[in-house]
Amino acid sequence: MQIFSRLSALFACAALSTIGFAQSPAPIRVAIVGLEHGHVAGFLHQFPLQHDADLVAIVDPDKALVARYQQQFHLDSKLFYNTLDEAVAATHPQAVLGYTSVGEHRHVIEEAAQHGLTVMVEKPLTLSLADALAIQRTAEKYHIQVLVNYETTWYASNRAVFDEISSGKLGDLRKAVIHDGHEGPKEIGIQPEFLKWLTDPAQNGAGALYDFGCYGADLMTWWMHGETPLSVTAVAQTDKPETYPRVDDDATIILQYPHAQAVLMPSWNWPFSRKDSEVYGTRGYAITVGPDQLRVRYTGEEQEQNISAAPLTPPQDTSLHYLAAVVRGELRPQGDLTSLNTNVIVMQILDAARESARTGRTVRITPLK
Repeated sequence: MQIFSRLSALFACAALSTIGFAQSPAPIRVAIVGLEHGHVAGFLHQFPLQHDADLVAIVDPDKALVARYQQQFHLDSKLFYNTLDEAVAATHPQAVLGYTSVGEHRHVIEEAAQHGLTVMVEKPLTLSLADALAIQRTAEKYHIQVLVNYETTWYASNRAVFDEISSGKLGDLRKAVIHDGHEGPKEIGIQPEFLKWLTDPAQNGAGALYDFGCYGADLMTWWMHGETPLSVTAVAQTDKPETYPRVDDDATIILQYPHAQAVLMPSWNWPFSRKDSEVYGTRGYAITVGPDQLRVRYTGEEQEQNISAAPLTPPQDTSLHYLAAVVRGELRPQGDLTSLNTNVIVMQILDAARESARTGRTVRITPLK
C-alpha cells in the first residue's frame, strides 16, 4: 500500500509536469530585417535571455555589416539572407522585426504583408502621414498586425500615469510637458551606419523633431485615449550646424486639445539622456522619474509623495513578450502605445509639426476617418 501511494504521487507529479509543459507555448519564429538601426544590438542581446521568440533569420544585403554583427554576437552564418523572400522560404518566420532606416519602414511592412507576417518596427512608424495611411491600408488588406516599438512603452511609470488619469485621481487632464532626448547621436557614439541615415531628412523625416518628438506624441495620444489634437505648433532649430547641417537638433511642439495642452520637448542637446514627463490634472499632478518611479501630489495635500510604479507584467512588460502574444492571437492591439491606430495619429502630429516648423504657422488638423 505504501509503495502504491508513492507510485501514485510520482505519477501525479509527472502528470502535473506534463500539463505545465503543455501549457507553455512554443516560441514564435522571428526574422530581423535590416541591421542599420543601431537598436538592433539590444534585441540581439535579448534573444538568448528569453523564451518567447526564436531568431530564425536576419535579412541584410550589406556584407560588411553582416560580418560585423556575426562576429560581435557570434551568430551562425546560416542565419543571414539577402532578401526577405529567401528568408521566408527557408525559415518560415511568423513575425518580422524592422531595423532599417525609418524611410524603409513602409517597404519592409509591405513586403512582410505579402507573406502574412506581423511586423514590429522601431519608432517612429514612418516618414509622413501619407506613408502611415498607406501602411494602414496594407495592414487591413492583408490582415496583418503592424506594431511600433518605443523604449518608453515598457516603462512602468508611464503605465502608472495612464492609470492615474483613467481612475480619475488626477481629475481631467489639462497639461503635459514631455522631455525626450540625449546629448546627440554623434555625441553618444552611435554606429556610423545609424548616424548616416538618422541625420538624413530623406531617411529619418527630420532630426530630433522626429527622432524624439514621436515619444511624446505617442504618450500623449495614449493618455488622451486616442483623441486627435486640434492644432500643432512647432519650432525647430539647429544649434550644432557643424555636426547636424541637414536636420534640426532641437524642437518644441505644442499640441492643443479642446481642454488640454501638451508641450513636447525633443532634443539632441540635453546635457544627459532623459525620457520623463510632467502630467497635470484638475486634482493633482504626476511626474515620472525614470522607468519605475513617480512624484505625485493631489488637491488638499501639502507635499508631494515619491511612489514606485507597480511592475509591468507579461505580456505588457517587454517588446518580445508583447510581440509573441500578438502573433499567438492573445492580444489584439487597439489604442495602446504600440498599436497602428495610435501611431497613425502620432504621424499626423509629427507631419503637422514638421510643416509648422517649416512655415512658422500653426497647423490645424482634423481626426482621421
